[in-house]
Amino acid sequence: MRLHFYAGVFVGPFILIAALTGALYSVAPTLESIVNHDLLHVDSTGPARPLADQVAAAVAVEPKLALAAVDPAQHAGNTTRVLFTDPSLGESEQRAVFVDPATAKSVGVSVVYGSTGALPLRTWIDQLHRNLHLGQPGRLYSEAAASWLWVVALAGLVVWVRRASSRYRGLRRLMWPDRSRKGRLRTVNWHAAVGVWVLLPLLFLSATGMTWSTYAGAHVDALRAQSSWTTPSVSSALPGSAAQQGSSSSMPGMDMPGMDMPGMSMPGMDMSPSTAGTQPSTDRIAQVDKVFAVARGHHLDGSVEITLPATDHTAFVVKERRISGSLTQDAIAVDGVTGDVTDTVRYADWPLMAELANWGIALHMGMMFGLANQLLLLLTMLALITVIVRGYLMWWRRRPLRASRFALGTPPRRGVLRGIHPALLTGLVVIAAAVGWFAPVLGITLLGFLVVDIIIGLVQRRRATA
Repeated sequence: MRLHFYAGVFVGPFILIAALTGALYSVAPTLESIVNHDLLHVDSTGPARPLADQVAAAVAVEPKLALAAVDPAQHAGNTTRVLFTDPSLGESEQRAVFVDPATAKSVGVSVVYGSTGALPLRTWIDQLHRNLHLGQPGRLYSEAAASWLWVVALAGLVVWVRRASSRYRGLRRLMWPDRSRKGRLRTVNWHAAVGVWVLLPLLFLSATGMTWSTYAGAHVDALRAQSSWTTPSVSSALPGSAAQQGSSSSMPGMDMPGMDMPGMSMPGMDMSPSTAGTQPSTDRIAQVDKVFAVARGHHLDGSVEITLPATDHTAFVVKERRISGSLTQDAIAVDGVTGDVTDTVRYADWPLMAELANWGIALHMGMMFGLANQLLLLLTMLALITVIVRGYLMWWRRRPLRASRFALGTPPRRGVLRGIHPALLTGLVVIAAAVGWFAPVLGITLLGFLVVDIIIGLVQRRRATA
């Protein structure tokens, strides 16, 4: 109860901010499709022009930038994205020229971000949810929220199960509030019942959110590496060449929502110093159609991204994009001259944990089941917001009525730890230390709560003695 109380009071604001920004982010893909309709869709009809023509049209729009990749239009009415490396942009950003496939004419230019190709609106919402546009220091807020969310939720469940089983016959009220109650008790019922309804989604969001955090995320990465759960990557080196460059499809499962982790290469940005800032030859552009046909022949049937080789010693890399409704991320490397497939990585061959991580990321981003996924996240966030608001309302109504008008809610009763068996208490300390090491932001704040609690106890004891 004390753990739930302290975390709810002090960490609650961070979780509330994460819920508010998360609710906005959950519908960001839909908002993007509406706001950027003119870039993403065209009204032209007729067969698509050769992909090489579309790429050439984009190169004519941005002749001074290095061509990186092309995302062919998947359906009629969609635009083709041609991606360029722009040194003036930030990390994980590229400049995209959107081309009408039927006319091979540009319909607009925009900056795109990360592995999902987020446009500026979704990127802004993404960064708001991630760090409140405060940069690296701002990420501490989201890590605190993700690290504590599962603790607050499970502690609240334990408290509610004990209360519901002792005050009601059976656990019927565990899932449905007692609407006959008034005042604070009615608030308690709704706070707890709604929390139970969204418990599983909250635990999932907490776990996946921690994988993207700075400190806990580093431990997750180390665990994945030691357990051979990392995402395999396709090699872009041509047989017999000395090039050993990694492909652009490495670790898609560990991307931030709509973005790449710091230090990770963006698709098409695997460029050697000698070729950076220069355009691939016209021969490579002409080979795009052949490479695309080879990819379709090898059952890469969804929306794909074709990364152009940076040197003569590397192959084209074709991989399935992370878009709404896409469940796999197959990738192949193709020799642009011969059309031979030089390397293949199938999603079915990924380690199980890598597959689960990829699906978890897609669910967290609202991109696994399209609009249904987004609505589920939105409802979960709205429910979490009501739970937090009702929690603070309960705390306010619990304040001492005879005290100063500025008195706030009183914490739960003290002295419980002194009644626990030393062996059990030792086990709890060891578990808390292990969790605090794995999630340092949680560990440091938990230690802070303990210090505050001890100080409050000493002050209260001194006043009572006086």
